[in-house]
Amino acid sequence: MTEPQPLSENTADVIVVGAGPAGSTTAYYLAKAGLDVLLLEKTAFPREKVCGDGLTPRATKQLVSMGIDISEEAGWLRNKGLRIIGGGVRLQLDWPDLASFPDYGLVRKRDDFDEQLARQAQKAGARLYERCNVGAPVLDERTGRIVGVHAKLGDADSKEKREVTFRAPLVVAADGNSSRLSLAMGLHRREDRPMGVAVRTYFTSPRHDDDYLESWLELWDRRGAEDRLLPGYGWIFGMGDGTSNVGLGVLNTSDSFKELDWREVLKAWCASMPEDWGYTPENMTGPIRGAALPMAFNRQPHYTKGLLLVGDAGGLVNPFNGEGIAYAMESGQIAADVIVQAHARATPGQRELALHRYPRVLKDTYGGYYTLGRAFVKLIGNPKVMKIATQRGLTHPMLMKFTLKMLANLTDPTGGDAMDRIINGLSKVAPKA
Repeated sequence: MTEPQPLSENTADVIVVGAGPAGSTTAYYLAKAGLDVLLLEKTAFPREKVCGDGLTPRATKQLVSMGIDISEEAGWLRNKGLRIIGGGVRLQLDWPDLASFPDYGLVRKRDDFDEQLARQAQKAGARLYERCNVGAPVLDERTGRIVGVHAKLGDADSKEKREVTFRAPLVVAADGNSSRLSLAMGLHRREDRPMGVAVRTYFTSPRHDDDYLESWLELWDRRGAEDRLLPGYGWIFGMGDGTSNVGLGVLNTSDSFKELDWREVLKAWCASMPEDWGYTPENMTGPIRGAALPMAFNRQPHYTKGLLLVGDAGGLVNPFNGEGIAYAMESGQIAADVIVQAHARATPGQRELALHRYPRVLKDTYGGYYTLGRAFVKLIGNPKVMKIATQRGLTHPMLMKFTLKMLANLTDPTGGDAMDRIINGLSKVAPKA
């Protein structure tokens, strides 16, 4: 495929703001279809992002579709499934054997992971600008439609930044949870949607080569006279490089969400683990860092006036399990497909009609499932419900297999087993988020 020829250095068919998984995936599929794409990233690779670094089969499928080399020789660590610990029970579940998804997940640090996706987009023909800090949108005075972005562009050798204006008839906001571009276009976060927080760090540990992701369903606040079970989970993911990623994810549906210092909760949880695992301060290889998890379409509409929202900017994190990468990449692919089809239309009215399909596809794909997730989030926000679910649910392996499929959103849409049909049926009848 010949590379697209830009009309000028600062114009394109599409501008994508943010080169995380959502932005790079969007840019990859747009460039692959022959569109001229600008991919603008405010930092320079490699760069750190707060994440558990564990990828489910759903995310793995996306990497395969993008042609990423996911072999062990290329530095990827495979995992077989999920080990769940809680209520005195230790249950090890393999990823389900499905036609639609691989039966393994992956682990890789985000600094390296994100760069691989961005470079893949570059190979497809996208023009990547690093150290490009996007500011205000450029608006059409008559329609209020976004037609570009103002940015400050730097380079590795100079601290000075030059001001640049990039122009395109369509802009994709892939700039994460805070999404300054969305806010500038009047799209604010919905307060009626769940929000989570994740904090994590790395430890040198003999458990670094574990071939199961590990999830702890009991997080306790032991500060008061009575222990309180918190609405969230802890994780231990072996990185295969001598370290473990240890962290926790907590939902804002609990009264204790705002009052607790989650870094201190993580420290206390690590201190309760066996000493020979190595999760002690002297083995910590970096600081504890935190990030928000925007869930269940917490910013809408996903398309308006020339702007499409993908990934965290559109609140696509799965409320059941806090997974964001798979949905970031999937929404990027969906957005790219819609844009490509719109680009081929003859008139502005036809193009606009095609673009308004994007939020409808997202609702059809995830809306019912995310509504179920919001109900789930409210339930586990009640400590009594959480305690019963942990103590009794884990003693039923068949129920937990169903729960794994439900929480990880891993079902075959057609021809699946009874569990798949139940989950798919529930998602279809639930109101669209």
